[in-house]
Amino acid sequence: MRAITIRDREAGPAGLSLTEMPYPHAAENDVIVRVHAAGFTPGELDWPATWTDRAGRDRTPSVPGHELSGVVEELGFGTTGLSVGQRVFGMADWARNGSLAEYSAVEARNLAPLPADVDHTRAAALPISGLTAWQGLFDHGRLATGQTVMINGAGGGVGSIAVQLAREAGARVIGTGRAADRDQVLALGAETFLDLQAEKLEDVADVDVVFDVIGGDILDRSATVVRAGGTLVSITMPPRSQLKDGRAVFFVVEPDRVRLSELVTRLREGRLTPLVGSVRPLEEAAAAFAPGTRTQGKTIIRVTED
Repeated sequence: MRAITIRDREAGPAGLSLTEMPYPHAAENDVIVRVHAAGFTPGELDWPATWTDRAGRDRTPSVPGHELSGVVEELGFGTTGLSVGQRVFGMADWARNGSLAEYSAVEARNLAPLPADVDHTRAAALPISGLTAWQGLFDHGRLATGQTVMINGAGGGVGSIAVQLAREAGARVIGTGRAADRDQVLALGAETFLDLQAEKLEDVADVDVVFDVIGGDILDRSATVVRAGGTLVSITMPPRSQLKDGRAVFFVVEPDRVRLSELVTRLREGRLTPLVGSVRPLEEAAAAFAPGTRTQGKTIIRVTED
């Protein structure tokens, strides 16, 4: 099968190439998915799991990508709940070869059924971004109706979904990011937008929840806007600034078949729109990782034509 692979950890995106790989093995409770569309995270080449398996052993050449939508090709021993030929979408495992390949072996529990009226491109933009937004806002941030949430990076794949979910939950949403994202973020339901390059983040005050997907200095400064008893949630790094009276949380998204099904129901009903920035063929996946290729929304790789 064709796949995007990388062997040299020091090479960065330049080390990615389109190569031939063996068809994957379906372990117990796995399914083999024929991938139609896939998503990736640009920073995943820096993740330890990209280079070693759960036992710490080198697993190169590695196939990146951890979001996928496709069709079940084969069931591993003991797999239940899914069937051959069924449309599915979800998350590829962190420490195994991922979704930028024609076929991917995935734990069945990481996948959810995909309705026939949802195309693979939009479905591939939903798993990690949607689950991260939900878990950050509600499981870790404990966001409730009537509260105020500030979402740093509101124009990106995760942030844009977080804006929509928070607004639907009855929260007041303050989006932050680049000036170019203002109109889109406001259209998705944010009440106000803060340009982080031209406006002072510290002018915001008494926020119940800050959900940060940027990290660094923005994450550190965000601690000053959280009200007493509020929560600062990050997906990039553990918050370094201590809150005077509140919670600071760093988390890594976890698979959740039930929540994936709820998210795709919202998509079908028009209550949730994952932002797809560009769609590129598998041959161009390596170039999509390159610095400076940022698009508004998520880049999706079309692996197999529908």
